[in-house]
Amino acid sequence: MEFVTSNWHLIALAFISGAMLLWPTVRRASAGGASVDTMQATQLINREDAVVLDVRDPAEFAKGRVLGAKNVPLAELGKRAGELQKNKAKPLIVVCQSGNRSLGAMAELRKLGFEKVFNLAGGFNAWQQAGLPVEK
Repeated sequence: MEFVTSNWHLIALAFISGAMLLWPTVRRASAGGASVDTMQATQLINREDAVVLDVRDPAEFAKGRVLGAKNVPLAELGKRAGELQKNKAKPLIVVCQSGNRSLGAMAELRKLGFEKVFNLAGGFNAWQQAGLPVEK
């Protein structure tokens, strides 16, 4: 007990660092969605005719995107969700630059009734690093 009282700051630091390590996992779980890597994403696109939804800003989207991706910026997602209704039965792969903004988009899409929503882990950066086709 003496160790705990004399080294409380080290114990607090250990708890804080542990919480920081778990935060990305908790955030993914709270977004309510599965993440797919680039291989799984290409399989969804080829086998199940998945729709790729890019939630980056138009300027980022114009620099390069996944082939056939539809651009609906995250800020406009609620207003433009009607454009996606015809694809509600298909898997929807949400892409941003690094995979963080797309988590928020996934949560919003789930609230709108989309069930097959996936986050591209690593985002567009991972897509490019995998050497997969990109269009401009």
